Amino acid sequence: MNKNRRLFCIILMLTIVAALTLAVVYRSNVVKSDVLKWSFIYKDRKINTNFKSGKYLTIFTATDIHHLSKSLRDEGQGFKSFMGLGDGKQTDYTEEIMDAFVNDINKKKPDILIISGDLTNNGEKKSHLELAEKLNRVEESGTLVYVIPGNHDISNPWARSFQGNEQYKAETINYKEFSKIYNKFGYGESISRDKSTLSYLTAPSENLWLLMIDTNQYKNNEKNGSPQTDGRISNETLQWIKKCSELAKKNNAEIVTVMHHNLLKHSDLINKNYTINNSEEAIKVFEEYGLNLVFSGHIHIQDINYHKVDNNSHQEYNKNYIYEIVTSALSVYPQQYGVIKYSSGNGYDYSTAKVDVEAWAKETGNNHKNLNDFSEFSRKSFENNGYFKAYDVLYNNNKYSEEEKKLMCELVGELNLSYFSGTQDQVSQEYKNTKAYKLWEDSQIDFFKRYIKSITKIKDINNNKIFISKTF
Repeated sequence: MNKNRRLFCIILMLTIVAALTLAVVYRSNVVKSDVLKWSFIYKDRKINTNFKSGKYLTIFTATDIHHLSKSLRDEGQGFKSFMGLGDGKQTDYTEEIMDAFVNDINKKKPDILIISGDLTNNGEKKSHLELAEKLNRVEESGTLVYVIPGNHDISNPWARSFQGNEQYKAETINYKEFSKIYNKFGYGESISRDKSTLSYLTAPSENLWLLMIDTNQYKNNEKNGSPQTDGRISNETLQWIKKCSELAKKNNAEIVTVMHHNLLKHSDLINKNYTINNSEEAIKVFEEYGLNLVFSGHIHIQDINYHKVDNNSHQEYNKNYIYEIVTSALSVYPQQYGVIKYSSGNGYDYSTAKVDVEAWAKETGNNHKNLNDFSEFSRKSFENNGYFKAYDVLYNNNKYSEEEKKLMCELVGELNLSYFSGTQDQVSQEYKNTKAYKLWEDSQIDFFKRYIKSITKIKDINNNKIFISKTF
């Protein structure tokens, strides 16, 4: 009897020790990475976060991947004609660019990857499914992934496949399918979801939350026969944003906002359909609730802008500016993404990095000549795109000699390279002193004249590197 009693006591003690050990953390088994999870209670349910408050985080942000599955195209004239009408995206290399990006992520091992919309070329279901597989590889390497849609991604009547000389309608997806396909990448672990859009709030860290806002308007796409390009934040969504902000404040968490369209203006010329339609209304809400850091895409350029906060608009948040960082499209030269080093005690250190396609090609044994020198190939391709767009306008203009036309087109191509990579401030004065600039300045071609003037306007901020203090 005594022997049985001693055995029982030993088993009981081991059970208690095991229970106490498990109680040290809220969860020891992870779903998405190899880190421990912590939690808080929201509406009587436990919300798990992957990182404890105070952890130094590395976040990658990318946008406008515009992935087109190779299964939807061949090298026929139909696809070539489509590419000829494009805006400089490397649509025929999106798979390689994305695979190289995944390779970079696996090497550098950021904590979080954020993708702010236009995941696919034109919302093709096959492109979505293929991209989701690639993002799953990212998560398997230990990086958390969070996505939102862009204006190209949902109910897009322009979804196409290409075979021979022809284009064919391809299957697209609706908003319910989007959240299902990308359930593992934000939607499945959201704290709160907006009832009227695909916006959601998520908490990767105890003290750093992501407010992922769906600014797209896709409900009438099928009826209109084309995707609606412009964006807005509806009144219902703005009210939901206020509730999310209040919840974060109660839990002593900071919010980083992510959206596809732009909150602020990032060009003196190109704003319509890029900056959300109700930006003034949204800015007031952002001011009032201390939402002072936004990441977006859509316009494809690399640009940072800020808005001076009206200090009379809010009393609870000691913030002076709203910063918006637009990372250039991953599908466009120079194929770069944002890198954020976050410290809860200091703030956000943002810089950019380029996808190393050449290294990926070498490591995988891909000997395609364009991939082995992809940076130069992409640069020349994008420069030529700008050159020929300008030449189309100048072709029948008898005011200029062929030599002058050549100089003017070369300027547009070169300026586009610096504009989309966010380095125009480094060359603006140099280009203003050229003959080509003066020819455009004196021309009657209104759009290109204003476009070049807007590009070469000197800014007071570096588009590729900024430190945003926690007290901003």
